Amino acid sequence: MDLGNFSVSLAVKDIAASRAFYEKLGFEVFGGDQSKNWLIMKNGETNIGLFQGMFPSNILTFNPGWDRDAKNTETFTDVRELQKQLKAKGITFAVEADTSTTGPASFVIVDPDGNSILVDQHR
Repeated sequence: MDLGNFSVSLAVKDIAASRAFYEKLGFEVFGGDQSKNWLIMKNGETNIGLFQGMFPSNILTFNPGWDRDAKNTETFTDVRELQKQLKAKGITFAVEADTSTTGPASFVIVDPDGNSILVDQHR
């Protein structure tokens, strides 16, 4: 099952302080808007998202249809198909993708330890 690009979305208290910290670790701003309290940062093949005031906790994030540079992949499995496959395996959903639409959509599942996993398709 190909879930697409992986990143960790961090729920941060102070986006400026978090940005400065991760820049010291070699991360560079790749996307986002600090004035709107979110940034995507990259260090080599590793992507992290910094989100202030948007989520109650950290989230594992997958983006079907994107590579590590947020560029479209040639092929990918649609988020609604991934949802169908996971449901068939008995996975319970906290938030489901709307199956009556096409294009961008997302779903959220929670692992046995309470970690949220967001599968977020942007195309």
